[in-house]
Formats: sequence, C-alpha cells, structure tokens
Amino acid sequence: MLDAHPRLAIPAETHFVPELIAREQAGGHAQELVAEIVGSRTWGDFGIDPERLSARVHELADGAVAGVLRAFYELCAEQRDKPRWGDKTPVYVAHMRTIAAVLPEARFVHLIRDGRDVALSRRERGMGAGKPIGDAARLWRRRVESARKQARRLRGRYLELRYEDLVASPEAELRRICALIELEFEPAMLDYHRAAADRLAELGDLDPAGTRPGRSGAERRRAHAPAVRPPEPERAGGWRERMGEADRAEFEAEAGPLLAELGYDVAS
Repeated sequence: MLDAHPRLAIPAETHFVPELIAREQAGGHAQELVAEIVGSRTWGDFGIDPERLSARVHELADGAVAGVLRAFYELCAEQRDKPRWGDKTPVYVAHMRTIAAVLPEARFVHLIRDGRDVALSRRERGMGAGKPIGDAARLWRRRVESARKQARRLRGRYLELRYEDLVASPEAELRRICALIELEFEPAMLDYHRAAADRLAELGDLDPAGTRPGRSGAERRRAHAPAVRPPEPERAGGWRERMGEADRAEFEAEAGPLLAELGYDVAS
C-alpha cells in the first residue's frame, strides 16, 4: 500500500540492516559494509549495479553505516523515480531501537495481526512444522511485547495498528500512517493491487548461487499472492473456522491476556 504512493518506494525485504550496524560497530569500514549488502541473500531483489552502490558510498563525507544505508535506499527509490524510501522487513520489529539510533529520521509502523491467524499462516507456509501451537503463541507474544516495550523509547516515531482494522478500513488506517511519516495521503495507495504483480515479479531465488540455499522465487511469490487482490476483510478471524478447540485453548493459554489487551476475542 505504501509503495503505491507516488513519492514513496518500499523495496523488497532486506534482512541485512541489523548485521550491517553490528559490522560497523565491530570496526567495519564503508566498503566492507557495501560488500555485506551485495553479499546478502536478498541482493538480487533490488536490481542495483554493485558498482553504482560502491561509487555512491565512495562519495560520502564519511563511511558511517547511516550514510551507507541511505545510499542504498536512495538508489532503490531512484530506480522508481521517487524521493522517499522505507523498508518492510518483518524481523526488524525486534531491532527498532537499534535502527532508530542510527537513522534518527526513521519512523516505525507496527502492524499486528491476531496471533491465532498468524500461527495458522505460519503452518501453511511450513514454518514451525510439527511443533505445538504453543510455540507459535510464545513467539508471537514475545515479538509483540518486545515491540511495545521498545515503543516507549520511540515516542512520536512509532505507530501501532491492527491488520484487521487495515483491511476493514484501509483509507482511515493509511491516513494515520501518512500522518506519522509526514506524507500526504494519496488515493493511489488504495489501488496497490494493480501494480502488485509487477513488484512481486522482482522476487527471485534467495541466494541462487547455492552457498546459502533459500526459498525459490516461485515460493516467495506464492507467499505474497494476496497482495495482488484488494483488501479482504474476510481473511481476518479465519482461525474461528480453521483452528481446532485444542489448538485454540493452547494458544490462548500462552497469549490470551495479550490478545485481550489488543482487543481480540478470547474464550471467557
């Protein structure tokens, strides 16, 4: 949705930002940071010439990780003729304070989904296969609680919203996000699905050289298939029909209080 804004580019998931920050803290210089980006499993998704990134970083007044990151994201945005950029990597929810310290301009949008639907989605994608539902409940609870704890130190830079509200009232929720990131709301964001197929086509095999085997491009595109359709409010609360009573009880035993705090229905 945000990527459909005419002034904002959201590239594919990066997955290297926390490691890049740690590499600098361990003494890595600018071109080592570039090599870290270019050597990442996701590099092929961005369509950037490595030499172009290296040259852009070489022009920086200093080789701090903040400048390297900005150079990378600026190139991503320039490819789409846009002045603003962002990132949508889910695991960064655990690293918000680290990223905030390096990029003071950063704003964080935490999209929360009912953990029971999250657990079912993970199962369908083969994540945590064979493990009890309680493990998925603990993972969901810890990630949400960690983000909310970090948010206390990110006042004015953090917004929390629910997936269910976004798909039910996308314009209202997108206006909240636009206010946070100081960007005018654009109706084009509601038509995100019209260009989604072209964006998903950019996703190739992770680490095609095979040194660190990852998911195929086809598998990755299947996982994001709902993005090619308009919002589907009926996807919210699917656990009511698809989750057995035993699994529901186990999940709620681990995460019921947090579900209730977030406004989700739980067994009395």
